[in-house]
Amino acid sequence: MRFRSVLDEIKTYEAGKPIELVVRDYGINPSDVVKLASNENPFGCSAKVLSKIATLTPHIHRYPDDSYYALKTALANRYSVENSNIIIGSGSDQIFEFISHAILEQGDTVLQNKITFAMYDIYTRQAGAKTIRTDSDLHDLAQFEANLIHNPKIIYLTTPSNPLGDALDRDVVFQFLKRVSPETLVVIDAAYMEYAAAKDPKKLIDPKDLIAEFPNAIYTGTFSKAYGLGGLRVGYGIGEPKIIEALHKMRAPFNITSLSMAAAIEALGDQEFVQKSIAHNFREMKRYEIFADASELVFVGSYTNFIALFFPHNQSATKTAKALLERGVIVRDLASYGLNALRVTVGLASENDRFFELMQEVRK
Repeated sequence: MRFRSVLDEIKTYEAGKPIELVVRDYGINPSDVVKLASNENPFGCSAKVLSKIATLTPHIHRYPDDSYYALKTALANRYSVENSNIIIGSGSDQIFEFISHAILEQGDTVLQNKITFAMYDIYTRQAGAKTIRTDSDLHDLAQFEANLIHNPKIIYLTTPSNPLGDALDRDVVFQFLKRVSPETLVVIDAAYMEYAAAKDPKKLIDPKDLIAEFPNAIYTGTFSKAYGLGGLRVGYGIGEPKIIEALHKMRAPFNITSLSMAAAIEALGDQEFVQKSIAHNFREMKRYEIFADASELVFVGSYTNFIALFFPHNQSATKTAKALLERGVIVRDLASYGLNALRVTVGLASENDRFFELMQEVRK
């Protein structure tokens, strides 16, 4: 059997290691495993979400409302936009897949940062298009502007960024967008925007303002991070109706579940839980920064719920990640990005204590 030749150039996306794998491979008790690899909310989700889901289980034999009217309405109220501005996805990465299939043709180009979310490039290659990358690890919009000569069909701006955690000021982004061709779709991947907005209001990009001024832009968000619904896979895109209508043609029916929709609506309404989670995140983040300084590790100032720790040249982040894994602490090795660094999700205080303890142990 022959497959498309483009698949030879695509590396399968490697998600963070699950707890079950560590239990299976190293014989560690599940309660002793600390997962700090996938940027999940360590508190889980709102108790109100769990209560809501429990009331719906007798009805799981029914298909969901494929219009997702209730969830779109909740998001529209949250962001002061219209339902027609919104598309729902199984995680925000499904929105990126819709975008690639709707826009890209063989030979087109997509512009993205050097270090960024791997799925942008995977979806680009699937479409037979080419990825253009900037030269800097952190987002530098001067480099993005210099690469506009390639006439990209899509530009991905990830703010805050994954896997490094840097974020762009809203005004800087808007100034850049004024220089972009109206024929280019600019994707603002805002998966961690709740964190950035809490840390520094200058980083907040409001989707209502974005699409009002730039009809060639789309804002994407997710319920997998601050809202704690990673296992239910709910994301969304907010853009002009013309863009949303095109993306809907790429969407399969019932692409999220009834439980996912109900959970997302309930989570959106419990902002007190979200703000408590974010406040805890940045209190504990300060501990990571102090630890990094004391341990001769370089870190990127993070506007997310994770921190990237860069190791000296004479030490291996990959070996450290493996040693931590053998002891039941899961972190993300960034070797696949060409970096001698670890990405560590900020966990509960006790989980962070365990990380600091084992880091000192294995680095000796």
